[in-house]
Amino acid sequence: MKKRIVVLGAGESGTGAAVLAKIQGFDVFVSDTSAVKDKYKELLQSYDIVWEEGRPHTESLVLNADEIIKSPGIANDTTIVKQIQAAGIPIISEIEFAGRYTDALMICITGSNGKTTTTSLTYHIFKSAGLNVGLAGNIGRSLALQVATEHHDYYVIELSSFQLDNMYNFRANIAVLMNITPDHLDRYGHDMQQYVDAKFRIIQNQTPDDAFIYWNDDPIIRRELDKYGIQAHVYPFAAVKEQGAIAYVEDRKVMINQPLAFNMEQEELALTGTHNLYNSLAAGISANVAGITNTDIRRALSNFRGVEHRLEDVARVRGVRFINDSKATNVNSCWYALQSMTAPTILILGGTDKGNDYTEIADLVHEKCRSLVFLGVDNAKLHRFFDSFGLPITDAHGMKEAIDQAYGMAETGDTVLLSPCCASFDLFRNYEDRGNQFKACVRNL
Repeated sequence: MKKRIVVLGAGESGTGAAVLAKIQGFDVFVSDTSAVKDKYKELLQSYDIVWEEGRPHTESLVLNADEIIKSPGIANDTTIVKQIQAAGIPIISEIEFAGRYTDALMICITGSNGKTTTTSLTYHIFKSAGLNVGLAGNIGRSLALQVATEHHDYYVIELSSFQLDNMYNFRANIAVLMNITPDHLDRYGHDMQQYVDAKFRIIQNQTPDDAFIYWNDDPIIRRELDKYGIQAHVYPFAAVKEQGAIAYVEDRKVMINQPLAFNMEQEELALTGTHNLYNSLAAGISANVAGITNTDIRRALSNFRGVEHRLEDVARVRGVRFINDSKATNVNSCWYALQSMTAPTILILGGTDKGNDYTEIADLVHEKCRSLVFLGVDNAKLHRFFDSFGLPITDAHGMKEAIDQAYGMAETGDTVLLSPCCASFDLFRNYEDRGNQFKACVRNL
């Protein structure tokens, strides 16, 4: 009798997992309480996979599974997940499942901020060096679908804490932890330690043959390092030369000392700003560990074009610069964005709050911002925190309104920055939709 795999969620991750399970000979069923997008329906149909959509999960078709693959977007406190747990059925992630069916080298990247840029940059280095590499996780096509239908020698994978939660035996050959700051605390019972533990799952199962790359100055990482019995070789990086760091900037040169010596002029880096220096260091170390030549690393670090929706320069309209940082869905991301601003800034922020503490950006708002635009269904928390700052503040309940208000308050030479600190789901489908609407409205000014 075939082992039964049930997949909860029919997005990129879920449909990829379903296809891989089908190819591996499992009895597969997919359940999604929302409507399934046409492209995923076509994929499921092409592999003769049964699914349901737009209705509560059918318990009789879910609770007879031997194993459940759960979309990272489904919280653990939902009714169906509690029923699955009560029934003793194992729940795993798509990444965990896909890892069983490939022997590729895994370069895995997580962190509260910077992981998308670092993942994209790392992939760019590997791809530019001519390696057979796939891009997966939170960006790119699902790892499971690539494992099912392609063959790669390397995978560069962006991992969220939600994906790491349901990974148990998966092993990252190169693990990168960019930083840890409060994020998604609503999914972790507002308990920061639970979130920290989720991030550190990236090093589970590593051996002395593996690499662990991390930001040496992150206070939470440094505090937690000794708790997890690290087996891998460690490669800490920092902005400047300091105790323990094997990569840093010295005399305006990017230096990587292990495993092989590497250097390049900092001004040659394609990405600018302190936050992007960390991204470049982490990606450079990963490529160095993987044996990519200095020439290939140097060339790729200098010609990378950046990531959409992350400090994306959109346009300059009658002397006002507009920057799309829609991917800044937590306060620390906004901090990095504000830190990089060199002109008076009109900051657009707001959305679905995830337990945010805005204290982290208070000083930068005082220093950098000319005015604030609150973009959200409920802006009460933002008003409670920022109203006392003495800055002009307006409320907007749609992107066009926010752009019009920000543009109206801007002066020649100013910057309008969308860096929301919040999730997008109150007014937009996702952060990409929010960023795309921002760009469209700016271009229509």
